Amino acid sequence: MGNRKVKNVLVTGGAGFIGSHTCVALAEAGYQPVVVDNFANSQSDVPDRIAQIIGTAIPVHQVDCTDETGMRNILDRYEDWHGVIHFAAYKAVGESVAHPLKYYRNNIGSLLTLLQLMNDYPLHHLVFSSSCTVYGEPDHLPVTEKSPVRPAESPYGYTKQVGEQIITDQQQVSPAMRSVLLRYFNPIGAHPSGKIGELPLGKPENLVPYVVQTAAGWRDQLTIFGRDYPTEDGTAIRDYIHVMDLAEAHVKALDWLHQQEAQETPGIFNIGTGRGHSVKEVVDTFEDATGIKVPHQFGSRRPGDVSSIYADATLAQRELNWSASRTLGEALHDAWMWQQTLKPPA
Repeated sequence: MGNRKVKNVLVTGGAGFIGSHTCVALAEAGYQPVVVDNFANSQSDVPDRIAQIIGTAIPVHQVDCTDETGMRNILDRYEDWHGVIHFAAYKAVGESVAHPLKYYRNNIGSLLTLLQLMNDYPLHHLVFSSSCTVYGEPDHLPVTEKSPVRPAESPYGYTKQVGEQIITDQQQVSPAMRSVLLRYFNPIGAHPSGKIGELPLGKPENLVPYVVQTAAGWRDQLTIFGRDYPTEDGTAIRDYIHVMDLAEAHVKALDWLHQQEAQETPGIFNIGTGRGHSVKEVVDTFEDATGIKVPHQFGSRRPGDVSSIYADATLAQRELNWSASRTLGEALHDAWMWQQTLKPPA
């Protein structure tokens, strides 16, 4: 190792679903993830599970990212900051419709605190966890980075749009700042070790956790929201990406940022597989991959949901040297392997 500098990367929300897998990918690429998480929507043993995968413990700080004093104390403890990956946000569309203030306070407030700190510290490289929800209901598929940003369908989607605009505005007055906005689609799956995966606290808002919990007998049946969409089988279509493919995209984005001499505007990249799968197709693929039937019924559409969206990810392939390599079947298999390690809720 010699005198090689430690490349510290601040990972906000690093104990969450995508954050934890990105910590693994960062460590495997030679970075030192430093996790900040308030554990409002994640389990306290996740850092230990990450350590089991990568073979060493990682620094973890239980701090809310809207707490500027707490965040300053963390930044003061380390040298050689290589960048920050900002995941710390609530992300359930339905919940955001029911509790908009919760989403505005956390999602926008945490970003404002972080950008202020980046302005005050030698911390110049930001990878922002954005979302395909910024596109709303697209006119044309697949969605490219030049597709129009439409009025948001939910408060969650609006926080991502506002977040992107805030970063863009700040970058114009911060010559040292470099940023990437990763607009990703629907992350699913788990680490193939079965040690980390998606475990929402309480009732899942996302499809695949509900599928595997139903298959495991935790839930009586799955409700598929909407069967009258203008799609082949009437159910909504999404671009489902394996979480480890997504995690690796964050590492590639960080590498790309350090190759940029100057930036007037953020780099924007779609992170998806480039193809859509319907909700019914996901259920069928899970049953084929595992041999387990998933009891399901159909319900009405949820507010805030669009009918179809999937990515054109060729820009990320060309600029970041990244593309998704894992299949839908692999992602569902890994999600099921993870589910089988869990104990049912009391």
